[in-house]
Amino acid sequence: MMPILEQVINGHILEGDEARLLLPDSVPLTELIHAARAVTRKNYGNTLEMCAIRAAKVGRCSGDCAYCSQSAYHKCDIQETDLKDIVPDEIVANALRLQEVGVSRYSLVTSGEQLSESEFEHILKIYQRLHSETGLKLCASLGSLSEERAKRLVEAGVTRYHHNIETARSFFSAICTTHSYDDKLNTILIARKAGLEICCGGILSMGETLEQRMEMAFALRDLDVDCIPINILNPIAGTRLEKQQLLSADEILRTIAIFRLILPNKTLRFAGGRQNAMGNEEYKGYEAGINALMVGNFLTTDGKDVESEIENLAKLGYENVLPKRLAIMSADTR
Repeated sequence: MMPILEQVINGHILEGDEARLLLPDSVPLTELIHAARAVTRKNYGNTLEMCAIRAAKVGRCSGDCAYCSQSAYHKCDIQETDLKDIVPDEIVANALRLQEVGVSRYSLVTSGEQLSESEFEHILKIYQRLHSETGLKLCASLGSLSEERAKRLVEAGVTRYHHNIETARSFFSAICTTHSYDDKLNTILIARKAGLEICCGGILSMGETLEQRMEMAFALRDLDVDCIPINILNPIAGTRLEKQQLLSADEILRTIAIFRLILPNKTLRFAGGRQNAMGNEEYKGYEAGINALMVGNFLTTDGKDVESEIENLAKLGYENVLPKRLAIMSADTR
């Protein structure tokens, strides 16, 4: 194994020039995964954290993000929904069902740059109910924030805010022109000032280079975010990236391993697109550095059945993913 990998396993923090040594294909993927797995187990043991999201407002977004089916610039076959039509009782019931199968975090997600005042008031009331009626840790993904709104989310029981930088600064303008990379950073700083934890990551396979993925990893380390969702592009008909060629499973695994080695003490969460891009190779991602995942459906695409996914992960040996009810069912079928 390369000496630098041994050093990282023993606690060395990589600098940029050192991380670049890991990028060439001449560095065996097996070595990267071995090192990433060792670092993950050292810092997180053999556990996975599970979260879920609920799309509370879908479509008609003013942003022109090249990957997004919800952009008003694209013509995609999605079911648009308004926040005012969301029934709080249904949200709470959905959250409780997910809590029952072992999900620990739950987030409402809305399309658009920013919610209107009436929309924000409506979603605050839903969060107040989720806070009082469930035991879930609450996250929010509501676009850009003001300091006042960030404080009100905290008061409603939200503990973490999600706002992706999406990609490297050097590649951002190729993906979005209606808002800037610095706009993203501003919202992250506002959320943190209010006392919210930060969930911030991006999307792989949008045409960026491996070095730009490394650039994003270092940006996330500099931001000192708490959780990093790793999405993989799902090319959706009608978007600008509908014909984008996806990275190979090995290239995705290499990227995940490098993220883990650059970010040894951060939660790396498998999010959207992983099944479509990787197939059965998806489960190797947990060996390459992933220590959390989003379960259930995504924003405009379906995910896997939650209970089946949890049982699959339990079979891989993860200690905490099988809640008591499913553990009893599993034991009864042996």
